[in-house]
Amino acid sequence: MSSQHQSGAPLGVGILGAGPVTQAIHLPSLARLTDILEVRHIMDVDPAVAESVARRVGARFSTSLEELLADPGVDIVAICSPHQFHAAQVIASCRAGKKAVLCEKPFAMTGEEAAGISAVSTETGVPIIVGAMHTFDPGWLAAEAAWGDLPEQVHTIRSSIVLPPNPRFEDFATEIVGRVPVPPQDLSDPEVIKARLQGGVMGLAIHDLPLVRRFTPDFASVEVLHAEIAQPFGYVISLRAGAVSIELRAAMNGTWEPSWVFEAIGDDAALRIDFTPSYVHAGSAAAQIRKDGQTLFLGPYGHNGYEGEWRKLAELARGTGQPPSAETLIHDLEFALSIADAAVGLVDTGNGRVAAGEEVNA
Repeated sequence: MSSQHQSGAPLGVGILGAGPVTQAIHLPSLARLTDILEVRHIMDVDPAVAESVARRVGARFSTSLEELLADPGVDIVAICSPHQFHAAQVIASCRAGKKAVLCEKPFAMTGEEAAGISAVSTETGVPIIVGAMHTFDPGWLAAEAAWGDLPEQVHTIRSSIVLPPNPRFEDFATEIVGRVPVPPQDLSDPEVIKARLQGGVMGLAIHDLPLVRRFTPDFASVEVLHAEIAQPFGYVISLRAGAVSIELRAAMNGTWEPSWVFEAIGDDAALRIDFTPSYVHAGSAAAQIRKDGQTLFLGPYGHNGYEGEWRKLAELARGTGQPPSAETLIHDLEFALSIADAAVGLVDTGNGRVAAGEEVNA
């Protein structure tokens, strides 16, 4: 039995922001971990949403960051608010003396913000993890333990994501309250294209970018060669990082069968990981490592990366786990920001555009 199970009462969780990610991802994940974690406080600026979501789990609710941070029953803070609030809320949570902080991605919007967060985490001793769930997926972790010298020989990386719109999965997972509708946008407007590319990288591709960076030691020299958005939502981005070619593709449309595949291809070995889609509580990724004419199959395992995040948080809060290094979190963010900025920059040169093809009504 692990130390976290032996340590008595469950740790208390407070969640800042009670939107669809909290309702459809975190609460179902936490419901499977009630022996180690207990939701005690839900905060949202909309009091009706805060009360409704808190009632589901028998937690207190509030509309103020200060009230949640002052709650002595909250040991771990999960920050699921709009990204512009992340940095300030992470810092406030550390200064409030909480035991661990989970921040949804991106945890900052500039390298300077990230460095400031890192400094406060170091000063206060409060560990932080960022909600890039694939890095906590048992399928990914098993592949990482088994792939040998693959990172040194990889020359091509592909991240390919095909999903229906988030609301379809959200509605399968739970009954969503307080969803904000997305207004229609003019896809002939260069500023809309820029915002879509920025959002595509920082909202969706960012799940896989820490994995990409595992194979690209020369990540600081990112060169984006091509960037376009797809309709109704998606992107196609080609780039190089040092000697590694990287293809990032995503499409969210009327598809039914989802697919989320990450591939790293080397001279005489290759990795393929099939991840379960966001919002789907269906166990871990399954990995294949091909080398010397043999294929090693790993997974799927019993829990997914979301649950893996929370297990890690419980360990960190009890002082039994090792947090990711501040340098890793900062470099992951800077890598994502550099790709987003370069993709957006291509729009001004006429190289970033809307992909051809008919719009699919989702």
